[in-house]
Amino acid sequence: MFDFKKLQKMQQEMQEKMGSIQDDLGKQRVEGSSGGGMVKAIVTGNQELVDLQIAKDAVDPDDVEMLQDLVIAAVNQAMAKAKEVSQQSYSKIMPSGTGIPGLPF
Repeated sequence: MFDFKKLQKMQQEMQEKMGSIQDDLGKQRVEGSSGGGMVKAIVTGNQELVDLQIAKDAVDPDDVEMLQDLVIAAVNQAMAKAKEVSQQSYSKIMPSGTGIPGLPF
């Protein structure tokens, strides 16, 4: 016979672990940069942009497109690193390839 109480307990434990991981990821910071460090983007492990640093030398009013490209590159690099950190954290509680929709792994 199937034990629903055991299943509920397992579900609750999984939710607690996931909540803990989300809290930890929110505290972690990863950095992406471009233009030899002229633009830096700081992102949490939850993929939230929390800081953007632009060196004065990167600001050229006659070439705004270059600065835009540098910002996009730095943010995308930081987001990719944050995604990797997130996947590594979640894989500790659930193996990858589980195929559960809505989960980031």
